[in-house]
Amino acid sequence: MEITKDTKVYDILEEYGDIADVMEVFGVKRVGTYSLRRVITRFLTVERAAKIHKVPLDEMLSHLEKATQSGHADGRA
Repeated sequence: MEITKDTKVYDILEEYGDIADVMEVFGVKRVGTYSLRRVITRFLTVERAAKIHKVPLDEMLSHLEKATQSGHADGRA
């Protein structure tokens, strides 16, 4: 799966599992349980998540791509 600015965070969770550890690198705090994060992120794009958390989009995309390719999301990669 190619991760772009338009990729829904929910789709990343579906494909790779919980990415909370990856997001905490950017100071993004965990919100509830994994199940709750799946609901909350259903309509949230990577670009919007970057804006909300004041993270440069290119940096977030790069980090997500590396984490999902190396299987650091939750081992489902």
